[in-house]
Amino acid sequence: MKSYFTFTSKLWGLFKVVPYQTFAIPFIIFAITAVIALRDNNQNMIVLRNNLYTADRTNSDVEGALTNLRSYVYSHMNTDLSSGGNAIKPPLQLKYTYERLQSRAQATANNSQLYTQAENVCQAQIPAGVSISGRGRIGCVQDYILSHGGKQAPSIPAGLYQFDFLSPSWSPDLAGWSLVFSGIFFLASAFSFLAKRFS
Repeated sequence: MKSYFTFTSKLWGLFKVVPYQTFAIPFIIFAITAVIALRDNNQNMIVLRNNLYTADRTNSDVEGALTNLRSYVYSHMNTDLSSGGNAIKPPLQLKYTYERLQSRAQATANNSQLYTQAENVCQAQIPAGVSISGRGRIGCVQDYILSHGGKQAPSIPAGLYQFDFLSPSWSPDLAGWSLVFSGIFFLASAFSFLAKRFS
């Protein structure tokens, strides 16, 4: 206990001697570094998210792009892809993958000729498609097939192709450590200022 008080008094004495500006300058440097690193984390997340959207649209390595994005978000601060409490839908929706699987299920349930006719008619009516939550081209194909004597395909849950990823509150990267050191130097600067003021 005595050694603790000795250490505390020595530390307080150090704060009295060292000017608070000595601690304030590293605080500013680390704080600026933290802001830049947090922004960089977010920018990298946006690149990986765009890669996923491209893979979804072009039917390339969707699973690989999704894994890369998930790993990055889970291990870096300021990369949150959570939809939050007020959001209407999850932020990541693999619309094209979902549409391809739904179309494949519809084709399997019916003869390919009827399905091809439905696709051609609906592509002419809805060339761009719509989001998962809307009826759009998928609904058009289903309606056409049913109205021409076809069977209803089993529905694929859209939730399997919608994602929320949460980033950690703190991560051991440049942004995380810069925040830690900026906090330490801020406290040291404040203690140094107070030690001189009340000595």
